Amino acid sequence: MVLKALFFYLFAAVTVASAFMVISARNPVHSVLFLILAFINAAGLFLLVGAEFLAMILVVVYVGAVAVLFLFVVMMLDVDFVELRQGFLQYLPIGSVLGAVLLVELLMVLGGWAIDPGLVGKGAVPITATGSNIEQIGTVLYTKYVFFFQASGLVLLVAMVGAIVLTLRHKEGVRRQDISRQVARGPASSIEVVSVETGKGL
Repeated sequence: MVLKALFFYLFAAVTVASAFMVISARNPVHSVLFLILAFINAAGLFLLVGAEFLAMILVVVYVGAVAVLFLFVVMMLDVDFVELRQGFLQYLPIGSVLGAVLLVELLMVLGGWAIDPGLVGKGAVPITATGSNIEQIGTVLYTKYVFFFQASGLVLLVAMVGAIVLTLRHKEGVRRQDISRQVARGPASSIEVVSVETGKGL
C-alpha cells in the first residue's frame, strides 16, 4: 500500500509539473515534449487504478499519434509565434472568464467531496464480475454513452477541418501544379515557330 501511494505521488507530481511546463515553455517544441511526458505519467496513474486499457490508449493514441503530430506540425510549419503573441491582451477578458468558470467548477468538486466523501462513487456504473476491463468499457461506451461518443467524434472532425482551413495558406510566387491546364495543352499553346534570320540565331 505504501509503494502504491509512493508511485501515485510520483506520477502525479511529474504530471502536474509537466503540465505547467507545457504552458510556460518558450519553445513550442519543448512544450510538446513536456506534453508527451505528462501523457506518459497520466498513463501510469491509469495503471495504478486498474484501467490498463485507458493507459494503453493514452500512450498509443495521444503520445504515438497526436503529440508526435503536434511536434511535426510545430517543427515543419513556418509559424511566427512572436506575431501570434502580439494580440494576447485582447483575449485576456474571455480567458479570465473561462479561468474563473474552471476555478468555480474545481471548487464545487472539492466542496462536494468534503461534504459527502462517497459522492464520487455514486455516479459510477457498476461493473459486473464477468468480462474483462476492455469488454466492460466497450459495453458502457457503446450503450449508455453512445450519443456522447458520436458527439465527441463530430467535435474532433470539426476541429480537424478547422485546423486544415486555418493552416492552408497560399503564398505568392509559389508555382503550383494545375492538372487540368496540363491536360488541356495543345501544340498551339506549347509550341511557337519562329523564323530566325541567318546569322542572328543562338
